[in-house]
Amino acid sequence: MRKSIYYVIALAAGMALSIEGAIYSELGKVIGKFESSFYNFFAGSIILLIIVLFFGKGQMNQALKVPKWYLLGGLFCVIYLSVLVYAIPKVGVGIAMISAVIGQISASMMLEHYKWLGSPRKRMTKNRTIACLSMLLALYFIY
Repeated sequence: MRKSIYYVIALAAGMALSIEGAIYSELGKVIGKFESSFYNFFAGSIILLIIVLFFGKGQMNQALKVPKWYLLGGLFCVIYLSVLVYAIPKVGVGIAMISAVIGQISASMMLEHYKWLGSPRKRMTKNRTIACLSMLLALYFIY
């Protein structure tokens, strides 16, 4: 499979996140914001359980043997979705998602520059810094 297909898949995943944020923001207005986040993870866990049962080939029992910081991803996912459920009704889907993307890119560049959390090294360059600052400027103009 060509590498470019992964760009298309990632683009589609990003689009799905915006749709998800909008849906769960509306759900949060009815059932409660934290309840909306809970529903998201509950429903997603059931769907993933079914997928793992039929298609999984990993070793879930190894989760107890890895360094404990490997298991923090779920915490960050809860923070991400819960913040979006609160932010979207206040600032809108676009601003919330653009802000999230800028945060993701900024953190990604730091993770790669310093090789944190096992990331391959990709140095912070002047062009990368300018690109990130340009996104912040775009956020200002969009807002």
